[in-house]
Amino acid sequence: MKIRLRSQSDGIALLIVMCAIFVLSILAAGLAFSMKVENALAQSADTNQRLVWLGRSGVELSRWVLAQEATIPGEPYDSLNQIWAGGAGSIGESNSPLVGISLDNYQIGEGTVSIKITDLERYANINTAPAPVIQQALTLMGVDAGEISIVSDSVQDWVQAGDAPRIAGAKNDYYQGLTPPYNCKEAPMDDLSELLLVKGILDHPEIYWGGAATNHPGAAFQHHLGFGNSPGEAPNYPFGLTNFFTPFSSGRININTADANVLQLIPGVDDTVAADILKYRAGPDGDEKSETATPFQNVNQLAATGVNPAVVAQLGRYCDVRSHTFKVTVTAHIGNYKRDFNAILFRSGSTVQVVRFYWNY
Repeated sequence: MKIRLRSQSDGIALLIVMCAIFVLSILAAGLAFSMKVENALAQSADTNQRLVWLGRSGVELSRWVLAQEATIPGEPYDSLNQIWAGGAGSIGESNSPLVGISLDNYQIGEGTVSIKITDLERYANINTAPAPVIQQALTLMGVDAGEISIVSDSVQDWVQAGDAPRIAGAKNDYYQGLTPPYNCKEAPMDDLSELLLVKGILDHPEIYWGGAATNHPGAAFQHHLGFGNSPGEAPNYPFGLTNFFTPFSSGRININTADANVLQLIPGVDDTVAADILKYRAGPDGDEKSETATPFQNVNQLAATGVNPAVVAQLGRYCDVRSHTFKVTVTAHIGNYKRDFNAILFRSGSTVQVVRFYWNY
């Protein structure tokens, strides 16, 4: 009888020990997993911080490149064949500190950065653009004539102070009647996407983005050439206002970097003259990014492309051969980690300042 009790007691003790071992094993595994997760999170946070500083280093490299570019003798201009723009390099750059530098996979410490620099003078400034310039952009897009004055007047009402709206524009009375209501900004845009809040574009976002409308069904045929729409046809613009404008620039268009559409915003420049401008600056090889490209050294050379000489003398207020505002995109790499950073730079002479530094989460 005593043996049976001892056997039963031993069995219960063994069961308790096994349960304890099982519970302790689970706790140990949980602790190990928790430590692994915390270690991974700490490593990720540390890598993210290093990526931020790597991104800032890429911006500093961009500042140095743009500062050096401004000091090259015999090149009082900015063009697409220069190193900052991803070109092959101009003749003047071959004797400068920029020779041999690559903005792709540039080694900085334990990581690399790939840098893309885009001048913003290749666009018109939406905050200072007069009505004819905005209307010309909309006309080139193929926007219906009845919408052009609404968009043009409303954009100017948005960026300029004043109680009374323009004839087809809008101020607070209009925007306060929307759901949800908001105020007319009456100040310069900080981001071009503000156009999506403006009367005329608010209900027609395709004017901003380009392409087909997304808020109503399209017809079987949609145009792609900017010649207008058939009745009931959904607009499909070949490009949008994002291809013409920027909120950051000196206000003058760089004739060495602007595309054919933006060039046509300049008074006296039509599609034929714009094509001649592109041909002129591309040089004998027809490649405006090559070393043999022949960018304009001053605005007066536009006379050689067909612009009326009497008009050329007045174009200094609309265009230039220099760029002063740049957007920099830095792609930072550390091991398998990658992150994109953006900056807006302003250059005055050989001094380059960071106006804005940001990234997307």
